[in-house]
Amino acid sequence: MRKLPIGISDFKKLREENFIYVDKTQYIYKLITEGGGYYFLSRPRRFGKSLLISTVEYLSRGEKEIFKNLYIYDKWNWEEKYPVIRIDFGDTQVRNGRELEKELKAIIIETGKVYSYEYNEEYTINRNLRLLIEKIYEVSKKQMIILIDEYDKPILDNIEKKKEVEKIRETLKGFYTTLKGLDKYIRFMLITGVSKFSKVSLFSGLNQLEDISFNKEYGNICGYTQKELELYFKDYLEKLNLEEIKEWYNGYYFLQDTLYNPFDILLYLKNREFRSYWYKTGTPTFLIKLIKQQKYDITKLDNIILRENILEKFDIEEIKIEALMFQTGYLTIKEVYKKEYGQEYKLGFPNKEVKISFNENILEFTIKEEVRYKLVDEIITILKKEEIKKLKEKLEILISNISYMYLGNEASYVLAVFVLLYSTGLNVITEDNTSKGRIDLTVIVNNSIVYILEFKVIENEKEKGKALKQIKEKEYYKKYLDYDKIYIIGIELDKTKKQIVNFEYQQIK
Repeated sequence: MRKLPIGISDFKKLREENFIYVDKTQYIYKLITEGGGYYFLSRPRRFGKSLLISTVEYLSRGEKEIFKNLYIYDKWNWEEKYPVIRIDFGDTQVRNGRELEKELKAIIIETGKVYSYEYNEEYTINRNLRLLIEKIYEVSKKQMIILIDEYDKPILDNIEKKKEVEKIRETLKGFYTTLKGLDKYIRFMLITGVSKFSKVSLFSGLNQLEDISFNKEYGNICGYTQKELELYFKDYLEKLNLEEIKEWYNGYYFLQDTLYNPFDILLYLKNREFRSYWYKTGTPTFLIKLIKQQKYDITKLDNIILRENILEKFDIEEIKIEALMFQTGYLTIKEVYKKEYGQEYKLGFPNKEVKISFNENILEFTIKEEVRYKLVDEIITILKKEEIKKLKEKLEILISNISYMYLGNEASYVLAVFVLLYSTGLNVITEDNTSKGRIDLTVIVNNSIVYILEFKVIENEKEKGKALKQIKEKEYYKKYLDYDKIYIIGIELDKTKKQIVNFEYQQIK
């Protein structure tokens, strides 16, 4: 079997060392031959942007053999080879404007060695960049390809330090603006990143830059579709539940097909265990802090509707939580609505991994660690011993410890309880499908005891009893009649007071 390309972002290594490559060269061919020449692409981290940049680099250098059997192989003019300037901020760690200037200087010096350009200390970085580009053109007699990967990383790494981030932004702005007016030297330019800073704040000089982030023709340029997964990774999918894999890791949408984050699905195929692979690589501490600072109602996040201009806006002076969550991959597009004034997007969590992990992260910030761990231990004991009366008290402790911004509707209570129960290691299923509807929460203990939980937010005394009644009327328990014991539990919460006002249960089997 060919190897899984986990963490491989160098196209040549991937092709020469027998790693699986999901062919994206049809999009690259279209981009270079049919479009303008200056492009920007925003995608979440670890989504394949660096591999895309690397592929364009080797294509531009005319390394024909490594493209054999790919879409572009018999369509590209391999006689045409272009000089390449590649700027990669992905591996850099800069803490201030001065360190960024050192990085930019080092990039110019290294690139200059190939074309006999000597860095001039008397000139600014931006002037040296201009002179380097002119020198490359003079030596090669060819227009060049400019590739900038993770352009925004120096900003995002320092987003909480306002003074420093402003200096970093101005340095980058000057660097990118230098490229304006150098059209005659540039054949093609591609800039990738996570966030979409407005052209005014960062790309004011590059008004010819075309943003393809929301262009449906390039929606699948990064990430894996379901069809690609089943085609390229067929040997790794034997005896695996495709629907469960899809529920956990598919769901990102950029107006073409729903996609898998490559990092996630590749690690799952290697380990064959459902875990939060992508989420754990970059816990959004800043994002959680921002949510707390703004007292943002996170119950609005799943199924929020925003206009296109808000979704695309990201500036240091005004950071919109919804836009930041979309651009960083914690939310994705679920539906598109065409309006007279433009488009609106319905956003939601892309998949089970992100939904669980994000809410688990929120709980970690809203409930003290010692309270959370104690609750987990106690609930495991209660469920194993079938001491259901005690469960009400533990859920009350959970709800009373959660920040008010977390709770508001039935879904938020279900999610809070689910996240806590999920961390117990028990088999916990949310939105559990049956032939007559969806169970809010199912918990299976020791593969023998089943607990079916239904939640309702009520406004008055007359509504009490609806939760347990729904389980009985829709016969949710019939799905689990093969198990030794089944308990059904109805939990009702007061809409205003945000506390449990009715807790009923019954043993069905």
